[in-house]
Amino acid sequence: MIKKAILPVAGLGTRFLPASKSIPKEMVTVVDRPAIEYVVKEAVAAGIEQIILVTHSSKASIENYFDRNFELETTLEQKKKYDLLDAITNIVPAHVSIVSVRQPQPLGLGHAVLCAKEIVGNEPFAVLLPDVLVKDDAADNDLAKMIARFNATNASQIMVEAVPDHMVDQYGIVDVAAIPAVAESVAMQGIVEKPKLGTAPSNLSVVGRYVLPAKIMQLLENTPKGAGNEIQLTDAIAALQASEVVEAYRMQGQTFDCGSKLGYLKAVLHYGATHPSLGEDFKAMIRELEL
Repeated sequence: MIKKAILPVAGLGTRFLPASKSIPKEMVTVVDRPAIEYVVKEAVAAGIEQIILVTHSSKASIENYFDRNFELETTLEQKKKYDLLDAITNIVPAHVSIVSVRQPQPLGLGHAVLCAKEIVGNEPFAVLLPDVLVKDDAADNDLAKMIARFNATNASQIMVEAVPDHMVDQYGIVDVAAIPAVAESVAMQGIVEKPKLGTAPSNLSVVGRYVLPAKIMQLLENTPKGAGNEIQLTDAIAALQASEVVEAYRMQGQTFDCGSKLGYLKAVLHYGATHPSLGEDFKAMIRELEL
């Protein structure tokens, strides 16, 4: 069973400047909680029990957020603000641990994953990119389906979603023999990074969720620097395909790219409109602005 997930959070977040100059982009709030909390909750809902943050010296606030704050908790208890006390003490369930490891140099996503090798050990694991929020049914989410598929077949899983044909040159696009139905997996033949319009093998783009075997760590150790002079996870996955089946899982949920400003605003709209206590008032506010 897959119980560990790697969340690479060491990036500088240049797409979110100037806010990310002093605030980690993962800590920018979507409604009333930082973006990274949604990603952690997604992992926990899929059965993950250990979150591994691959971090940077400037990102201490992320680790602090998931730690206990005795002074704040005591103050809230004394003031009988039990709803807020519950909110900050139950961010993750008690059985879930959050650990961190530093990425000493910005050498790419593949290198960030490799930094967690000693913690992962000889176990398969998930990778979730915190820039991307996936909004779907928490009780039966896409990551859970990917993990179930891996457990049943031992085939690595890459989450993909359909994008408009005129936008394929903006994404990594998977090459598949047949387009899978929603919530289904099919064998991949490869990944093409930002193909030219009219040359893409499909319209299925890589989302930022992976379920991978421990073997990928050995492959990453021997993966030379690629695009951007960085160690690319996609290069290691390509090497994995030489000996094992890698499948593309077509997601059923909705994604929001919170690494970009427009994607972040879209996430705020969607999560705000469905917020249990703020949703109705927020939708009324949107209607007022439309006037």
